[in-house]
Amino acid sequence: MKSVTEHPRQASPAGHPQPLAALGQTLYVGAWDTNAIYAVDTSNWTAGPAIPAPGKPYGMAVLDGSIRVVVSMGDDDRYLYSYAPDKGFDPNGIALPDLSGSHLASDGSTLYLLQMGNRKIVTLDGGGAVKAEYPLSARLAGIGFANGTLYGIAGDEEFENLHFATVELRGDAAVVTPIAAMDDESRALAFDGNVWWTSYRDLDSIGSFSP
Repeated sequence: MKSVTEHPRQASPAGHPQPLAALGQTLYVGAWDTNAIYAVDTSNWTAGPAIPAPGKPYGMAVLDGSIRVVVSMGDDDRYLYSYAPDKGFDPNGIALPDLSGSHLASDGSTLYLLQMGNRKIVTLDGGGAVKAEYPLSARLAGIGFANGTLYGIAGDEEFENLHFATVELRGDAAVVTPIAAMDDESRALAFDGNVWWTSYRDLDSIGSFSP
């Protein structure tokens, strides 16, 4: 299998970056070491000040002009919050199904929540209500939408042998088809209209790539 074409990696604005979301020319980065998100101008890789999140940020996606953020709170219960660049975080979070979820993607009208422990993808409306559930055939370390197609970072049970893949929600199951190999440190996906971005969480770095 071919490998993705990596572009030069950049230092994360804070330690252990995971979720990413592209909004216009800005890449939003969530970091575990600070429990905050950062707005990064990718043209010169400069980051704004830390924006404290309600908890540890696990997933992010853009919907209706705002960033939806999956956060871990309390005993690792997962909630969905909304962040608007001009207003900040909405103080009221929504409990996710089974209080579970990590990576998040959006097609512009629907949210796609990856529940790694439950081995499924759950689709949600903008208010957090469940629309459908799809069992997974592989473990995923990130999901993202581009040009009407859902993609993922798929791997084995140890999150090794990672590869960029399409994720087709077919009937009552999610079918994962590999495209290209990826670095085993890759976590999270975001597409900015030109390139894909991923976090190399344990390396404290972020990079873009082309399939």
